[in-house]
Amino acid sequence: MSAPRPKDFCPDWKSSPGDTIADVMEEKGLSEAALAIQLGQSADDVCALLEGRAAVSIEIARSLQRTLGGSVEFWMSRDFQYRREVDRASVDEKELLRKLPLGDMIRFGWISRAPRPSEELAACCQFFNVPDKNALVAMCSSVQHMVAFRASPSFESWPAATAAWLRQGEIEADKIRCHNWNANAFEKHLAAIRPLTREKDPRRFLPALQKVFAECGVAVVVVRCPTGCRSSGAARFINPGKAVLQLSFRFLTDDHLWFTLFHEAGHLLLHLQGQLFREDELYLEGDDTEQSKDEVEANAFAQKMLIPDSFRKEMLGLPRDARAIMRFARRIGVSRGIVVGQLQHAGKIRPNQMNKLKARYNWDDMTF
Repeated sequence: MSAPRPKDFCPDWKSSPGDTIADVMEEKGLSEAALAIQLGQSADDVCALLEGRAAVSIEIARSLQRTLGGSVEFWMSRDFQYRREVDRASVDEKELLRKLPLGDMIRFGWISRAPRPSEELAACCQFFNVPDKNALVAMCSSVQHMVAFRASPSFESWPAATAAWLRQGEIEADKIRCHNWNANAFEKHLAAIRPLTREKDPRRFLPALQKVFAECGVAVVVVRCPTGCRSSGAARFINPGKAVLQLSFRFLTDDHLWFTLFHEAGHLLLHLQGQLFREDELYLEGDDTEQSKDEVEANAFAQKMLIPDSFRKEMLGLPRDARAIMRFARRIGVSRGIVVGQLQHAGKIRPNQMNKLKARYNWDDMTF
């Protein structure tokens, strides 16, 4: 390699001038100690120059011209362009990190607190399993295109927060060993889990639920929503033989939780299916989810699973009496909170009525 010349040398401005210096040193057989002597700099100063931590001053540029070749203008321009790219990248990184819910990601234990701010982006790339910030930006942006049916306008503003929630769901799903996807077995087990709705403690019903669904090829995961993510649930296949049914427990009541679970189960059975595997297809539910044909079908599926058609007319005719609701719920084998939620949704009782019959969850008391 000949000494660098501005007229024919096209450097990568994202690499520091130290990279070019190191290349010429290798060609000339110069050690760092020898270069330090020729430049009239200390060993530490030369090390900082090679690592890009020290800027190229006009005095150093003259010394580089004399020692390695290239003009003073080349070395000064080389350093200026590099510093400009570093500053631009720094702004981009700050903007990207601002969009990610770093505080919650650390608080929830998804990532460790970086010892230095400069290492935060690397920790996020590791969390998302991507090589660099460009891949991270592309991945966060692609979430909007992956979602089969958008959640709310808030989702549009916070794709990075939703991407983080989904990624943690994948990480949790990887820990669950599943049999291969079996649609018939999954549909049969759905009816069998209805009695679990009467169990108020998630630490008791969730492991049972995960065990039953894993036998059908479905990993059930619960991931708390970080700031900026308003998702209640999501359904997708991460490979043809394994589905993920992700819940957020966002509303912390049993009626919302179980309706979301059966709604997502409906998407898996009616709209996704392992044999039609598409890695980029995802159903995400949140506030004001678009009521498309698929969403309407998933809603109807969840309603029928929770309150079979043979009992629906009777439910709609129940008096506004807590004891009557409790007796009905016990007889059909679901939680009383589910019955209350369905009556509220049907407009038979107001949203603020009978809510004491719902089971409520507390994140501080839950360890999954």
